[in-house]
Amino acid sequence: GEQTDPEADCDTPLLNKRPTSTESKIQNSKLFLAVFTAVLGNFSFGYSLVYSSPVLPRLTAPDADPRLRMGPEQAAWFGSIYMLGAAAGGLGAMLLNDMIGRKLSIMTSAVPSAIGYMLMGGAVDIWMLLLGRFLTGVAGGMTAASIPVYISEISHKAVRGALGSCPQITAVFGALVLYAMGPVVPWRWLAVAGEVPALLMVALLVFMPSSPRRLLALGREQQAEGALRWLRGDHYDTRTELSAIQESIDKQEKVTWSRLATPIYYKPILISVVMRFLQQMTGITPMLVYLETIFSKSNMSLPPGYDAIIVGAVRLLSVVVAASLMDRAGRKALLYTSSLLMFLSALTLTMNSHTAARPPGPGPPNLTMSSDLSPHNAFGNPLDAGPQTAAGLIPLISTMMFIFGYAMGWGPITWLLMSEVLPLVTRGVASGLCVTVSWLTAFVLTHAFSHLVDRYGLYVPYLGFTVVCVLCLLFTAVCIPETRGRSLEEIENYFRTGRTFTISRSASVVESDRGR
Repeated sequence: GEQTDPEADCDTPLLNKRPTSTESKIQNSKLFLAVFTAVLGNFSFGYSLVYSSPVLPRLTAPDADPRLRMGPEQAAWFGSIYMLGAAAGGLGAMLLNDMIGRKLSIMTSAVPSAIGYMLMGGAVDIWMLLLGRFLTGVAGGMTAASIPVYISEISHKAVRGALGSCPQITAVFGALVLYAMGPVVPWRWLAVAGEVPALLMVALLVFMPSSPRRLLALGREQQAEGALRWLRGDHYDTRTELSAIQESIDKQEKVTWSRLATPIYYKPILISVVMRFLQQMTGITPMLVYLETIFSKSNMSLPPGYDAIIVGAVRLLSVVVAASLMDRAGRKALLYTSSLLMFLSALTLTMNSHTAARPPGPGPPNLTMSSDLSPHNAFGNPLDAGPQTAAGLIPLISTMMFIFGYAMGWGPITWLLMSEVLPLVTRGVASGLCVTVSWLTAFVLTHAFSHLVDRYGLYVPYLGFTVVCVLCLLFTAVCIPETRGRSLEEIENYFRTGRTFTISRSASVVESDRGR
């Protein structure tokens, strides 16, 4: 929140000096604890999203349990039904965020998560696997809509950029843990392990405060003051920040359809929705969900399960780098870098898959689906492939670069910007809408991806992803504002006035304050 009073902002020397005295009294340890507790939900989300990557090869194998063995259509549903659940969870969060608050919404997500993992862990029929995957998707959609909003509302602007990327980092770490366990842990035990972080999150969240911003909006000033003092430490003067939040809330009006046509509402909502749409259209979700299957079709020089671990580790490294740069380089610079890296990687993958699609003579064993299922083939191929080994690194390196590029910008910043630019009065509903649009797009793309690869190989989907990366570059240039170092109130004022951020606490606001 805002850490200087309006009078001070009119005097430039004071503007540089005042916040340091206030911010030096902030103790972040409890804030970090609250963020850590919340993002356990994102760990669970990242883990459950890619659960199908190591599990699908085992369920499509000839030696799979006949009751659970999947054909191409069932495998496509197992990979993609998670996104339908996530869309439903996003819609649920639209209601719950404003009905019971951000914190309770996050806690509620543990219920479908636990039931979903129990169904998959004890599955004796395919419908149990599909329903379990759908329910873990519902939990993922709820956490994706609630956690970034909760974190942005309990953080102060000095650390909001770094903390805002924590949901992405923990989701990526959850995926890496799943990829690492995949080759060695039976798939049923992978489901059992998935229940742990969600249950731990609920146990710890009981002791964490609600969002001070939401408490003030409900008129609970004492509770809001207590929550903010808990988050900032005993020596922090909460009055300035509370009054800035209260002022922002006082400006809010009940949103009607006619008011949604004003720029303060429709611009940030449109930016957030289009960003989430483009984020999914880059193809990141099908690439992560079918990672082992993709690698088995790419003539790789390593077993697909191990390639997946390498990519997961690179993805984690890149989001950590992005988090450290978020408040230094700025949002737009990282989005430009991200779009460019993804474009170059997708272009390389397109060209590589186009040439690999028509191998001279009979294809090597790991171009067929069966290589995904047989560890002997996967380990044998590098020895047989000889000259192909160097070429086999191209898809691995390109995929690593694509995911590195995504995780540098379009991954974390999309979540962060959504929680920063959405007006407070519409934030709960609009973040749920964004998540719903995102996951419906992901569902259609993930389901279609499986069929496109079966029919045309990897060339056609990769070509589509390349085109989308160009659109991402253009959208960043034309539509996205730079929010680095801005309070939520300043960002809201930017959309209200349609002008620059610098006017947000300037003379006009001071005059209105004096006139009260």
